[in-house]
Amino acid sequence: MKILVTGAAGFIGMHVARLLLARGDEVVGVDNLNDYYDPRLKLARLEQIRSMPGFRFVQADISDRVAMEDLFARERFQRVVNLAAQPGVRYSLKNPHAYIQTNLVGFGNLLEGCRHNGVEHFVYASSSSVYGANTKMPFSVHDNVDHPVSLYAASKKANELMAHTYSHLYGLPTTGLRYFTVYGPWGRPDMSPWLFTSAILEGRPIDVFNHGRMQRDFTYIDDIAEGTVRVLDRIPEPNPDFRADAPDPGTSYAPYRVYNIGNHQPVELMTFIRTIEDALGREAQKNFLPMQPGDVVATYADVEDLRRDVGFEPKTPLAEGIARWVAWYKAYRGNR
Repeated sequence: MKILVTGAAGFIGMHVARLLLARGDEVVGVDNLNDYYDPRLKLARLEQIRSMPGFRFVQADISDRVAMEDLFARERFQRVVNLAAQPGVRYSLKNPHAYIQTNLVGFGNLLEGCRHNGVEHFVYASSSSVYGANTKMPFSVHDNVDHPVSLYAASKKANELMAHTYSHLYGLPTTGLRYFTVYGPWGRPDMSPWLFTSAILEGRPIDVFNHGRMQRDFTYIDDIAEGTVRVLDRIPEPNPDFRADAPDPGTSYAPYRVYNIGNHQPVELMTFIRTIEDALGREAQKNFLPMQPGDVVATYADVEDLRRDVGFEPKTPLAEGIARWVAWYKAYRGNR
């Protein structure tokens, strides 16, 4: 197939593009290569896929309406995977306009491109952050998610609502993927594995929020990529059992679905830190701090729908994934 992957120089985007290329798909990768974090890491990711047969890279911003209109009209994609977004909960408190521009305006441009150019399936990254103030565990796609606690979370919930509108109005099949705390090789410098690993190796203290009383459903990148590709291959159909008098948030009378992709095994933050310490053979200096605005205490994915519909669930054990992460990080940063 001919597939557009936006955010192709990003953490998840590179891995998804590589998986698609390895199986023989033609991939057009789009990324604006912005400086939210070091663009050299993004360029290094691109080098991992640039030489693979079937890949072409276009430097562009999804929030550029004209550029997206031209790209869709020229390329006539069969399917689209949107992994371009302004990420990060804490940064959304400092620069909200970046989230509005990319996650809302850019997302709308992609929906329009799909609508007008016969795209068969639009798959997009949502986030576990949409569960916001919910405390019922595990988080289910069939639960209401109307109480976001950050603008980032709100923008991802807005994406799901916008996608549903296009599925309803134009019959565009759309699937949202709520990713849970992704980690692994080629990860982002603003995420905890990188922050913790670099600090421990350099002898700096790590910041441990909510005094360590947090849980995350850490999910290894290879599982995320495989789950994404499997979902891309399954075009959603209307749910014949959908009831308008008792609406199910995870399905629809339209060709629309939402799935969790998480390891469905929440890990205590202190256990996560100890796993990194064990892999490095060093102990971290810990700076215990209160909860940060916009953060949540725990995440835990219910993946039953993913398991049922595409026959897949993440399974990489944390110790195995962290060992791979640490080996990659040491090699990338000069084997310190």
